[in-house]
Amino acid sequence: MRHLNDTFLKAARGEKTDYTPVWFMRQAGRSQPEYRKLKEKYSLFEITHHPEICAYVTRLPVEQYDVDAAILYKDIMSPLPSIGVDVDIKSGIGPVISNPIRSLQDVEKLGEIDPESDVPYVLETIRLLTEEQLNVPLIGFAGAPFTLASYMIEGGPSKNYNKTKAFMYAEPKAWFALMDKLADMTITYVRSQVKAGAKAIQIFDSWVGALNVSDYRTFIKPVMERIFSELRSEGVPLIMFGVGASHLAKEWHDLPLDVVGLDWRTQIAEAREMGLTKTLQGNLDPAILLAPWEFIEERTKAILDQGLASPGHIFNLGHGVFPEVNPDTLKRLTAFVHEYTAR
Repeated sequence: MRHLNDTFLKAARGEKTDYTPVWFMRQAGRSQPEYRKLKEKYSLFEITHHPEICAYVTRLPVEQYDVDAAILYKDIMSPLPSIGVDVDIKSGIGPVISNPIRSLQDVEKLGEIDPESDVPYVLETIRLLTEEQLNVPLIGFAGAPFTLASYMIEGGPSKNYNKTKAFMYAEPKAWFALMDKLADMTITYVRSQVKAGAKAIQIFDSWVGALNVSDYRTFIKPVMERIFSELRSEGVPLIMFGVGASHLAKEWHDLPLDVVGLDWRTQIAEAREMGLTKTLQGNLDPAILLAPWEFIEERTKAILDQGLASPGHIFNLGHGVFPEVNPDTLKRLTAFVHEYTAR
C-alpha cells in the first residue's frame, strides 16, 4: 500500500501539520514543457478524454514540484455537454456556447448528468491516479452555478457579465430554475468524483466577484448552501474559490465548507480580522512568480507568517499559474514553503 502524504487534508480540516502544505491552482499543464509538447498534438478536450494522458498531466507537477496535492486536469465546462449545452473550447478565446440560455424554456430543456455514462473518462482518470499513481490527495473540482451560468447566458467569456446580471434581475424564476439545474448537476458530478477516489473538492466560482454582497445573498447563496450541505455527507474537505471576490469571503465562511480560498487582494491577516476562523488557502499573486527570487521569497514569507499565526493555512496562489512561469520557480517555491514552515 502506498503511503499517502495527508498534510494537505489535515490542514484543510484545521488540524496541526508538520509544515504548511502547498499546491498551485493550474499547476497541471500551463507552463510545463512536457505539457506544451502534448498540446501540439491534442486539444484540452482530447487530453481530458484520454485517461492515461490526463492522469500523466495531473501527476506531473506532483513529481516535479513535490506539492502536497494534485488537482485533476480538466475544465469546469467538462460536465455541461451532458446536460445539453453545446460548448467548444476555442484557442485564445475560451469556452464558446452556441446555444445560450435566453428564457425559462431554454432552462427547462436542460437534461441531467449521469457521470458513469456521460463522463466516464473523468472517473477513469481519477481511479488511475488514486489507485495506482499518486502519493498525495487528489482534488476534484466543479464550476459553481453562477460562473457556469455566466458562460451559458453570455455565450462565452465576458468582461462585465451584463447579460447574466440582466437575466438574473429580469427573469428571477428562470434564474432560480437554472441555479437548481446546475446545482443538481454539480452535486451528482462531485459525488461521482469522490466515489472514484477524489479526496477533496474545490468549487470554482471564478466570476462571482462581479456581484455585490446583497445580490450574492439573494441570488447565489441559497444554491451554494444547498450544494455544500448535500456534499457534506461525502466526508471530504470542501474548498471555495473565486477571483476578485474578497468582499464575499465572509459569505463563503458562513457556508458548510472547510476552506476559504483567497485571491491576492486580501491578506490572510485581514481575513482573520474579518472573523474568518476556517482554514484559508492562498494567496501569492501569480504575477510575482515572474519577479526575481528575492522578491518572491519576501512576499511568500509575509503570507506564511500570517498563515502560521493561527491554525489552518494552505499555501497557494491567488489565481492560476500562467504559461510564462518557469517550472523551476514553482519547484523552488514549494521547497521554500516546506522548509520555512517546518515545525
